[in-house]
Amino acid sequence: MIRDAGGKATFRRTDVLVAAEIEALVDHAVKTYGRLDIAFNNAGVEGDIHPTIVDHTEASFDAIMDVNVKGVWLSMKYEIPRMLEQGSGSIVNCSSVAGVIGFPGIGIYVASKHAVVGLTKTAALEFSAKGIRINAVNPAVIDTEMVDRISGAMNMKKSELKNFHPIGRIGRVEEVAEAVLWLCSDKASFVTGHSLIVDGGFTAA
Repeated sequence: MIRDAGGKATFRRTDVLVAAEIEALVDHAVKTYGRLDIAFNNAGVEGDIHPTIVDHTEASFDAIMDVNVKGVWLSMKYEIPRMLEQGSGSIVNCSSVAGVIGFPGIGIYVASKHAVVGLTKTAALEFSAKGIRINAVNPAVIDTEMVDRISGAMNMKKSELKNFHPIGRIGRVEEVAEAVLWLCSDKASFVTGHSLIVDGGFTAA
């Protein structure tokens, strides 16, 4: 799609739980484009829905935390050194409105997204003075396959999810992308350690 739009793009399949694959991905980007200016750490899973946190299994906990937290940490682990070499860079980690409030039934997912906010703030404190800005984006319900799965598991119609948003609808992926692009741009040059909530008013109440 990027190439069709006139841009340049390359793809490398990567498992965010495998350190060597993430390192290879970052190396591939640098070899292809000469440097790593921005990174959006967006891989995530929602896991199973259970009545309470005590109903989750240990395997479920590990699966969610591994992708959503370890995957973000490993990505930054290999992205940041490359950005340090060039003295600049911007990283955006994908959290969620579940990273700032609680949700019954998805407690482990909530914990993982809170952890992403914590990693983001800490990394920002550690590296912002060295030219690297690190922020998070916190979307509410966005029209994605993940939302299709969650609404199905909760026996809800996707159209009902608009009721959680004062703006009167769920979000579009393009709206999250625009927020990420702004955080990565020079227009956000004084923004770091921030969690940008993109939620149509979900958390305003």
